[in-house]
Amino acid sequence: MGTMNGTGQGESGSVRHRYEEVAARLGAMIANGTYRPGERVPSVRGLSRQLRVSINTVLQSYAHLENAGLIEAKPQSGYYVRASLSTPEGEAQKPAAAYHPPSDVVLGEEPLRVMHALADSSLVPLGRGAPNPDLLPAEKLNRMLAVESRRFRSQSLAYGSAQGLRKLRLQIAKRAITAGCTLEPEEIVITSGCVEAVTLALQAACRPGDTVAIASPVYYTFLNSIQWMGLKVLEIPATPGEGMSLDVLAYAIEQTPIRACLTIANFNNPLGSVMPDEKKRELVRLLARHDIPLIEDDVYGDLAFGPARPSATKAYDEKGLVLYCSSFSKTLAPGYRVGWIVPGRFRQRIEYLKSLFNIATATPPQLAIAEFLANGGYDHHLRTLRRIYARQVGQVRDAICRSFPAGTRVSRPDGGFVLWVEMPEEVDAMRLFEEALREGIGIAPGPLFTTGNRFGNCIRVSAAFWSERIERALATLGELAHAMT
Repeated sequence: MGTMNGTGQGESGSVRHRYEEVAARLGAMIANGTYRPGERVPSVRGLSRQLRVSINTVLQSYAHLENAGLIEAKPQSGYYVRASLSTPEGEAQKPAAAYHPPSDVVLGEEPLRVMHALADSSLVPLGRGAPNPDLLPAEKLNRMLAVESRRFRSQSLAYGSAQGLRKLRLQIAKRAITAGCTLEPEEIVITSGCVEAVTLALQAACRPGDTVAIASPVYYTFLNSIQWMGLKVLEIPATPGEGMSLDVLAYAIEQTPIRACLTIANFNNPLGSVMPDEKKRELVRLLARHDIPLIEDDVYGDLAFGPARPSATKAYDEKGLVLYCSSFSKTLAPGYRVGWIVPGRFRQRIEYLKSLFNIATATPPQLAIAEFLANGGYDHHLRTLRRIYARQVGQVRDAICRSFPAGTRVSRPDGGFVLWVEMPEEVDAMRLFEEALREGIGIAPGPLFTTGNRFGNCIRVSAAFWSERIERALATLGELAHAMT
């Protein structure tokens, strides 16, 4: 296959990363039949020697090809060309075949029982979507909370405005440039976490009985909010590689009235996917043509493993139709409950709803986080957090590949700390959840992330924690899954 030196140029003339060149070369060999479906591709070390590139470059290349549905990892065996390349993860299905009509959300007692179980702190925390508190700057934040509360004694005790503290909104506006957004503090409304931001956005854009389009599998907290509001959900298929299928979404818009679209474009929960920039732009334009609001949850955006943070879909908004939501719950302090929304043309409605339901977000946590952003070394903290999560995602992924049945497929996220695991069809995720509970292990079973009869052989696994206890728990999960095949 020859050697690779330096970087190449893409068709548009932009510099191509070395791993992209390796992936493109191997992808071409798969396309022309040099490597046939089911055939093993070179080992990571072997390809590294052949092309004179680093092992990490080859791993990145294989992750790129895996997310594109061209190859798959087989535990303790290596990488193979996918046996069926025509419809990886359903992505290439015709839109009509992949479209499912809107449905009411009726969660019942079973999902609530699962979520209650996952909150049990005695379980090995593989099912939780919360950050590791040991990695958060608790002492520095709490010290700033005390200092700022004394410094602004009267302000910290008084009711704040529905819009939130301007000094915090100013810091958020300054940081928004890293997500490709140019914002002013007056465009931002502070909320009590990202869940409130998304719920306010749904309330501003929708009325009971309306339909919300969302990538499937769906973050289960969104399903709770949609059910509470009496909305219908339209699940649009998504893949770990690129997120929501825009072809299916475009088809769905022609089939049924859609009042809003809800997305986690960056490090999606539960898939871990990142929607490419060109698809983000296409998504915003598609919805704008039909005057459909886009509600964006970007709570994981700051946890990119690479040198640059991915852009928000808000960066491509020209009509004020993107309601951009986020928080500091995954990066600084989930217990402080500080988030925000940039509501675009819905700002007046959002401020009214915010003042109606809880008057304002608590002032002392806003003061502390504003000071941390200004003088606490947030970027340094993020670099450390990203490095640790990147390593732990790799460790959890490797442990799954070692322990789970052959045919298991694991997402390879480039940020955040959740992985999506698709096991052989014989493995029942709900049964695995029950058996794992008896072993003191918490996992999030796939059926939790849909209103339909899907993802029965899938689980979401958290990599927020890593220890020998976590490694043993993953080995136990693998044994339980093996017993079902």
